[in-house]
Amino acid sequence: MIVYNEKLKSFHLTGGRFSYVLYVNKAGFLQNVHYGARVQESDVAYLIGYRASAYAPDSEDKNCDMALNEMPSEYSSYGRGDYREPSLIALRRDGARMSRLRYASHKIFDGVPAVKGMPHARGGGSTLAVTLKDDCSALEIVLHYTVWEESGVLVRNVEIVNTGSEPLVLEKAFSFCCDLPEGEYSLLRLCGSWARERYPETAPLAHGVTRLQSLRGASSHQVNPFTALLQKGCSEESGVCYGVQLIYSGSFALTAEKTPVGTVRLQGGIQDIGFLFSLGGGETFVTPQVMLTYSNEGTGGMLRSIHDFIRAQIVRPDCVYKRRPVLVNNWEATYFDFDNEKLFAIIDEAAQLGIDTFVLDDGWFGKRDDDRSGLGDWFVNQNKLKGGLQAVIDRCKQRGLKFGLWFEPEMISEDSDLYRAHPDWAVKKEGVKPVCGRNQLVLDFTRKEIVDYVFGVVGKVLRENDISYVKWDMNRNITEVYSAALPPEKQGEFMHRYILGVYDLAERLTAAFPNVFFEGCAGGGGRFDAGMLYYFPQIWTSDDTDAWERAKIQWGTSYAYPLSAMSCHVSVCPNHQTGRTISFETRGAVASLGATGYELDLSKMTKEDKEKTKAQIAAYKEIDELILKGDLYRLSDPFEGKYFCEMVVSKDKSRAYVVGERMLYMPCDYDVTLCLAGLDGEKTYRIRELNITASGAALCTVGLKFPRLLDFGSWTWHIEEVR
Repeated sequence: MIVYNEKLKSFHLTGGRFSYVLYVNKAGFLQNVHYGARVQESDVAYLIGYRASAYAPDSEDKNCDMALNEMPSEYSSYGRGDYREPSLIALRRDGARMSRLRYASHKIFDGVPAVKGMPHARGGGSTLAVTLKDDCSALEIVLHYTVWEESGVLVRNVEIVNTGSEPLVLEKAFSFCCDLPEGEYSLLRLCGSWARERYPETAPLAHGVTRLQSLRGASSHQVNPFTALLQKGCSEESGVCYGVQLIYSGSFALTAEKTPVGTVRLQGGIQDIGFLFSLGGGETFVTPQVMLTYSNEGTGGMLRSIHDFIRAQIVRPDCVYKRRPVLVNNWEATYFDFDNEKLFAIIDEAAQLGIDTFVLDDGWFGKRDDDRSGLGDWFVNQNKLKGGLQAVIDRCKQRGLKFGLWFEPEMISEDSDLYRAHPDWAVKKEGVKPVCGRNQLVLDFTRKEIVDYVFGVVGKVLRENDISYVKWDMNRNITEVYSAALPPEKQGEFMHRYILGVYDLAERLTAAFPNVFFEGCAGGGGRFDAGMLYYFPQIWTSDDTDAWERAKIQWGTSYAYPLSAMSCHVSVCPNHQTGRTISFETRGAVASLGATGYELDLSKMTKEDKEKTKAQIAAYKEIDELILKGDLYRLSDPFEGKYFCEMVVSKDKSRAYVVGERMLYMPCDYDVTLCLAGLDGEKTYRIRELNITASGAALCTVGLKFPRLLDFGSWTWHIEEVR
């Protein structure tokens, strides 16, 4: 709900359990007076009197501008007295960059503002659009705020309009600015590397600017486009925190600036390093959307709000609650070394085990026997696959399986027919030897003709074959940052235009093939973000399939993304990434906390493990609806102790599923209590595996004993209401 008070010149936005209150002060500046727990409309006058900074401008006097440095701004200007980091920098023809943004008008409407060419929140909601005008240039800034009645998420973005006739250059164009009151805060980030993605790291927020960013052309393995600001005392299930999450997949920046008086400015959007975007007279630039989430129920309350929002407003509605196929992928089973016989053996075994889909990974196309050649040549390697894809598809159909296929549409090998025909299609600068990653270059997706070509050749494969599943990979980041097709003055637009090209291809392919289920991947979890989830309902969480490492990766990922978005597979041991051996039961238990599957040679499994696989698949299909729709409660943090434990509870509190794993055994460590969470205290429940019946109140307050387990042992509990 959005209420405008003409007398106060205030805007009161409410959604879920939060209020966001703005007002236009006497000097015409739009400032924030509250973002937090819900307040009454009758409280707005009090908040303006109490929270509006004593130093804020209160008149049209030009000398008041120096007070901007203390004002909680909704979109900060540059060079006019606010010495904190600006939200916008626009370079005019005369070299000037200063700005002074003041309220001009507003409108309130139903729905979400259109964000052409980019992923965005879908449908519903109410939107406030506030137009600010720059006193120093012909710029209009339209701030969008969208709220949903039942959601704890507020979505923001910005339109920047050049209303003049002369062109200008945007040097910085963030999606939002949010100034919070003074307090003791810590900053949570998700960081890591390949095979170690999204490890949570929390540290006290120090004075000055803390910056999270990617310069890679992708959201990256190293830093996720999510952060959270935690007030002192915030824990998993209590305390106040604010989540910030970009709906964007390219180079980004998120900043938190703590001022000398303890206030904090949160900002972010498109990476501004190297960003120079030309804006001609009458043209508009639209920034990506950002999700802001307030919780007074700790990080657990925050993540549950985020999960609900991503499922309801980001993921494709036709896929979000669609039962995920249990699949087997041949990558770790064969890598590039496969033929019909090897694939048929895996397919035949998959049919016996109850697996739904066989996915053929890298190596089926062009001249592709290793990672040094073939990318871009999306035609079947008939020497490797006798009878082409059709032979493999027919085998799948004969055995009752569906067929899936791997692509890496954004990449090109120098040893490929495509590169020999179009060497200028690769991202590089003539005369400069390009950097190769994984022996490949990146196609220049800033160019429409290249995106059109890839759509054509990938679409041809999908049209001519019965394919139900696509794994879209991206195994290297961008270097050189140069397009042969862009003029010198537009080279600073490259990174943003590249990801717009990726979005264009993803939009066209998913629209043209609505019955194909698309999974995202980027060398594992190198582009795991809300932007990609708009097109691909799930993403390969990490190339690291070790059951203990995966527990940590999935824990970190769950701060910002629902379990249904995580693709999780059982792989062979010793594990290919860590060399560690963990029981088949534990590998299956951890993989059940997401879209489950297998990444090994089924034909080489022992009879015992085959029987365990059948049981795992049957058990997963019993709880997969909880994974798709349930609320996540995280009971034991693998980064803080010896156990990992998560619990998924149905929305009606009638069912729950618990998965736990122990790291290393310690003697005499057998009297540790685990309290459950999320159950209805008035209901009675039975835990099937323990044959225990108790109230939700008892299970959540008195708790249970951790099972006695050896190294990397695991357990699962199925909990049902006793009616």
